[in-house]
Amino acid sequence: MPQDAVYERPLFGGKLSSLFPHRFQDVSDIRQVPDHQEVFADATRDESLIFELLEYKHDVADNGSAVWFLQDLANEQDAEGSVVIEQSGVLEAPGLMYNNTPAIVTTAVGQMAISKGRQGREAQNIIKVYLANLRLKGVDTDVLVTAYEPILINPFSKSAGTVGAGMAVSAEQVGCITMEEVFRLAVTSFKVYD
Repeated sequence: MPQDAVYERPLFGGKLSSLFPHRFQDVSDIRQVPDHQEVFADATRDESLIFELLEYKHDVADNGSAVWFLQDLANEQDAEGSVVIEQSGVLEAPGLMYNNTPAIVTTAVGQMAISKGRQGREAQNIIKVYLANLRLKGVDTDVLVTAYEPILINPFSKSAGTVGAGMAVSAEQVGCITMEEVFRLAVTSFKVYD
């Protein structure tokens, strides 16, 4: 069993929280992060976990909303070869309520080739992306929880200098909780405080 220490972490000034491993450090300690995002990263594994608050998208149906946001993310990142690997149906989260309205949750997992920062296509890494859309209809908010896991690091990527080029080392090999489990834990433990 991996030995990652897991903590409940306050998000957005303590208005929200989620559980995830301590190895994910707050990126805002290093660089500026937009106010609508909380970004955490494990630089030694080139993995990241992002919580994002967006205005509720009324024109996006609940069923498949996570896939819609995953495809939107791929477009924003100028990704190549984006594929959806799996998606969940609509799940109601009665434990996650706001204004007496339960959240609606959908998830999707995809794979895509993207580059870090402003690097070009010649430096694209192949990554697995886990995305959950928590629809807080009581406050007209779409919450995205997105986890990035490298599959293949391009030798021209900035990441190659830190984690090495080639196939990513599995989490189990280094005693870490897998990104799939980190994502599941972050989503299922997500809380909103009044």
